[in-house]
Amino acid sequence: MRSYSPDLTPPWKKSQPAPEVPAEPDLVVEEVGTGFCGAVIRCEAGTVTLEDRFGKHRVFPLEPRGFLLEGKVVTLVRPSAAGPARPARTASGSIAVPGARARVARAGRIYVEGRHDAELVERVWGDDLRIEGVVVEYLEGIDDLPSIVADFAPGPDARLGVLVDHLVPGSKESRIADRVTGADVLVVGHPYIDVWEAVKPSSVGIPAWPSIPHGQDWKTGVCRALGWRENTGAAWQRILSGVRSYKDLEPELLGRVEELIDFVTP
Repeated sequence: MRSYSPDLTPPWKKSQPAPEVPAEPDLVVEEVGTGFCGAVIRCEAGTVTLEDRFGKHRVFPLEPRGFLLEGKVVTLVRPSAAGPARPARTASGSIAVPGARARVARAGRIYVEGRHDAELVERVWGDDLRIEGVVVEYLEGIDDLPSIVADFAPGPDARLGVLVDHLVPGSKESRIADRVTGADVLVVGHPYIDVWEAVKPSSVGIPAWPSIPHGQDWKTGVCRALGWRENTGAAWQRILSGVRSYKDLEPELLGRVEELIDFVTP
């Protein structure tokens, strides 16, 4: 007669089956063994590739109970090819147009203050701007904006939109904006000292943007306060790598850029 040995393992120590979740693109999960957290960018036979907020890629096996989704253990599985297709979206949140060609550039333009502003706009709105045929150029400051606008000679078929940093009442920037604003020229801005601050701190991996005393170079002061190497170019690349979509930007910038795109594409 076969003897029976009861299973005395406490219920909370028994391994429970985890729900299976398709590894769809952009799904954010955490790998339980390493703590690596990132979005799914590729799922192949037996493996999944994750990308963290700094752009780093890691490949992991699709093992049972291998990932955390919103704090709960799950088993990632390869998505079914027959599943319902969700419309792809651009980084700005617009529905992507597969196979769309870039439109011939419009006569209208969007000007931004500096190279970092232009790179950030390209990162989030680049696909949309190419479809609309909108070119973004940077000015290296706006002190010469009145003469630039005069040379551009804006009109109903060639509107000009300008994005300005630190556009607050009574500032030098606001006085220049008042001089050039007209029916075919729109100047808008955000309240931040520099476009760096328009990136959400959480996307950069910092608790908050530091307050820099007046009179100091702001960007250098930020690097120093955060313990970063005092190389503003390298610091900007670090910040930009944390921007994957419009969700990484503050609404004070998002609304202004969308307003400019609407203005120059009537």
